[in-house]
Amino acid sequence: MNVKALLIDDEVHILNNLKIVLPWEEMQIDIVGTARNGAEGLDFVRQHEPDIILCDIRMPVMDGMEFLRQARKMGCESEILMLTGYQEFEYARIALQHGVRDYISKPINYEELEDTVRKVADIVRSRKLEKTMAERRWGKVISLAYEKMMFDVLMGFTSGNSSYFVVDDDHQADQLVYSLLLIDLDGYAQRTVTWSENERRLWNFAVRNVLQDAINNDWLKYAVLQMREGEWCILLQFYKDRFTVSAQDVSAWAAAIQQAVREHVKLTVSVAWDIGPIPMTSLSHTYKRLQRVLLLHADNEQLVPVDESSTARQAASVSQWHLVEEIVSGMKQNDKTKVERGLQELQASLLHISEQSLVRAEKFLHYVIIHLLREMRELELLSTAEEEAMWDKLQHSVSVKDLVNVISQLVHHTKEHALNKKSSELLMISARDYIQRNLGSDIGIDEIADYLGISCSYFSLLFKNHFGETFVEYVTKQRMELAKSLLTMTDKSVTQIGNMVGYSERRYFTKVFQKYAGMTPSEFREKHAPIER
Repeated sequence: MNVKALLIDDEVHILNNLKIVLPWEEMQIDIVGTARNGAEGLDFVRQHEPDIILCDIRMPVMDGMEFLRQARKMGCESEILMLTGYQEFEYARIALQHGVRDYISKPINYEELEDTVRKVADIVRSRKLEKTMAERRWGKVISLAYEKMMFDVLMGFTSGNSSYFVVDDDHQADQLVYSLLLIDLDGYAQRTVTWSENERRLWNFAVRNVLQDAINNDWLKYAVLQMREGEWCILLQFYKDRFTVSAQDVSAWAAAIQQAVREHVKLTVSVAWDIGPIPMTSLSHTYKRLQRVLLLHADNEQLVPVDESSTARQAASVSQWHLVEEIVSGMKQNDKTKVERGLQELQASLLHISEQSLVRAEKFLHYVIIHLLREMRELELLSTAEEEAMWDKLQHSVSVKDLVNVISQLVHHTKEHALNKKSSELLMISARDYIQRNLGSDIGIDEIADYLGISCSYFSLLFKNHFGETFVEYVTKQRMELAKSLLTMTDKSVTQIGNMVGYSERRYFTKVFQKYAGMTPSEFREKHAPIER
């Protein structure tokens, strides 16, 4: 790792000797400039942000001491070595008190100087490496928290406007907009009906890994979220005032995604996308619309852009779709009345269709059944044998009447097999206890769902219905309230308290706490400190 050096001295022969005598290249140090006084040196600091500065004390225009004061005022964190004559020793002592790493006496002992520069360069490299590692840890923490929150937003469980979500380092949720891509493994539901749960999990894991690296763009911030088996959303995040993505960009990314999955996993996917800009409050609606779009494009490896004027969007807006969503919503909420009402209205809407529309209605119902089967798998309402039997019925059902009957059977099956209220309450009591016991660790939906023996999607639905808030909202609130108690009742440091409530990064803990409480942990502690009498 190369570091950058700046040399400042008013004596030209000293500058030349410094450049020539020291083995800069061998020490992996690049000289970014030489200056004859402190004023020139400040210009180089602004332009190049050097890591190491060798600076004389006595110079015209601006001496080394004033340069030091001005550089530090600018926020310069460079390691500075002062070059000083014997009679300037008092200056050197003062300089050491103001953040100078060391001083070198004139006439210069170049061997001693080389040894000092090597040591300082190593210090710089260590600090840079530590900073890089800290930024990676911070980035990972933010990414995980962001993904947990955005899953709830896409599923429609929350708007994302919660006061204790850290969405972005410097921006509020309403300043961010998105492009959204939906990736669906072609024929996944029928193809995998006889696979074991472990086989399906491995294939889904493999595809997600490919999607993580499929978009090759260093400046782009995006997240890959698995919504259900065989289906992922890629969220591309932008600042509202800097939304510059083009239709060609997103189309190229979609094609790259298809190619990457085909090459690395030997499976094919279809991709639908809305370029946006989509505000966070509209993401759930957009996700459902893209789902419908891909259902209506049955062929493999489809690439379907969806915008205000696209035929794909119009096709996905068939009036009966809202009734399908009503049925699915009722399934998820274990609301039998809602499911039956949606089915009755769907049947009534199909009674008076014209012969011209018959083929379109049959196609529509076929896709509705596929959609219901996938949702029922996620909710664990079908065994493998039952799902296989339903696929067999679907293959032999060709008329509107046959297809409606299959839907009726699915609805009846839902009513018969859905978990009753009592058993769902027991699951949520177990979940609450598990959360309380593990607030200090990085618990996630997948961990608790596995502990309870249910799918992640079904756990999220039960949790939202039972507690009235999402898993992330609930856990964050529990952690923040515990942190408040620890801040007022103990003398443990902010870092220690953050670790105790599940935040290994003090920086992230502070940000979440500040959004929740309206002040930093230190400010909260000071405000609520007991009054001494």
